[in-house]
Amino acid sequence: MQDFLAAIGLVLVVEGLVYGGFPGLAKKLAGEVLSMPENALRVAGLIAIAVGVGLVWLVRGG
Repeated sequence: MQDFLAAIGLVLVVEGLVYGGFPGLAKKLAGEVLSMPENALRVAGLIAIAVGVGLVWLVRGG
C-alpha cells in the first residue's frame, strides 16, 4: 500500500508540473485529446499501461 501511495504521489507531481509549469501546453494537449478518435485514445492508454507495468517490473528487480 505504501508503494501504491508513493506512485500516486509521483503521478500528481508529474501532472502538477504540466499544469503548473506549462498551462498553455496543457490546454493545447486537452484540445488534441478531444479531437482524437476513441480507438486511438484506447490504444495509447493500453500502451501507457504496458510501459508503466514494464518500468515498475524493471525497477523492482523483476
